[in-house]
Formats: sequence, C-alpha cells, structure tokens
Amino acid sequence: MSAPLFPPLLRGEAVRAGIDPLGKAMAAGMLGADPGLVVWSEDPDALDAAVLLAPEMPLRQAAGAAFAVMLGFADALGALAPPEVAVHFDWPFGLRVNGAACGRVRAAAGGADPDRAPDWLALALRAPLRLRGREPGEDPAVTALAEEGCAELTAPQLLESWSRHFLVWLNRFVDDGMPPLHAAWRGRCEAIGGAVESPARGLFLGLDEDGGMILREGAATRIIPLTDMMEPER
Repeated sequence: MSAPLFPPLLRGEAVRAGIDPLGKAMAAGMLGADPGLVVWSEDPDALDAAVLLAPEMPLRQAAGAAFAVMLGFADALGALAPPEVAVHFDWPFGLRVNGAACGRVRAAAGGADPDRAPDWLALALRAPLRLRGREPGEDPAVTALAEEGCAELTAPQLLESWSRHFLVWLNRFVDDGMPPLHAAWRGRCEAIGGAVESPARGLFLGLDEDGGMILREGAATRIIPLTDMMEPER
C-alpha cells in the first residue's frame, strides 16, 4: 500500500493491519509525542486511523473535536464518492452510509476530569471499504463503501482526503468553537427528535452546547456528555 500524503501540521506513521491505531496514538500521547501524529493501518480493506491532539480547553469541550472527525469523513466521501452516496451520523460516534452502519469514531484522552484540559486527545476513525467473510447485502443494517458505489476507492485515497477535510473542521472548531460543528452534525443525524435505544432508551431531543445527548426518559430529561462515551486511558 502506498503511503498517503498528509496536509501541513499532520504527519503519518503506518502500522500493520491488525494493530489498533487508537492504541498506538494513545501510547504516543503518554510518551509525550507532539500533536498532529496520524497513525494509520496498512489494512487495504478499511480506512483505519487515529490522530493525536493536544487541546488547550477542558475535556468536556475538547471532546467535540470528535465531530470534526465525523464531518471530515462525510466531506471526504462527498468529494470522492458518487453523488447518490449519503452519509449520516448516530450519536455519539456512529457513521452511516446510505442508511446502513459503516464504521465509527472512537475517542480517548490523557485525563478524565471533564473540567480540565487533557494531556492529550486521541481520535480514531474506522470505515470499512469491504466487509470480510460475508456476501454483499447479507445484512442490510451493515455496509461497506464498496457496496455503496465506491468499489474503486482505496484506503490511502480516503485517508488523504479525510485528513484534509478533518483539518478544516478542526480549525473551525479551534477558531469558532462548537456552534458550526454542532449545526453541521445535527444536519446529518436523522435520529434527533425520535426514539432511540442506545446508549439509553428515550427520546433524543438534541445536543447540548458541548455535543452531549439531551435525552427524555419518561417525564425526566437528562444530558449524556460526550466524555461519558470516551474510552478509558490504558
């Protein structure tokens, strides 16, 4: 697999297929690596990558950068895929292509206090180009990009495009805060206003200012913060 080209401020490190890029990015953060590192898998059947950041804001706000990862993926696929390919989101980090699940984002941080800036923030994106061990259409709820008109798309192409679009959204997040990401993300989440089963059962009313889920459960309403959906530090 050819090495992808990254925009300025980002640099790449390849890992062989089967190694978790998020785990490698977390380890790099613990060792004090500079932000901007993109760890990417050489797996030709998936976009599987993680980026290391060093936020200068409380974790409850910094976690919203995960939306930049998701919006970057949507814009990257919009630039590379046929126009009929539609990307939508599930809260907190699910990706859908033409209505079926097609990958997800993961997040972890160096420090769990939502009111303090973390030492580092690692965000990962995985989107399958092909699903192994199953026939196309076998499970209509799950898909891969090759099944949605993107058979010629390669993982390095998608990774390069995603890294550029992600950086645009990340810069907007740093400069303008959560509102522009909030608005763009809501426009791609069809579940808002309806009943959901995950991460809890209730009526999904919308997002709070930091991207948390506002959930009505019977007569009660509560907020599930994005930070609750992050993976623990290893």
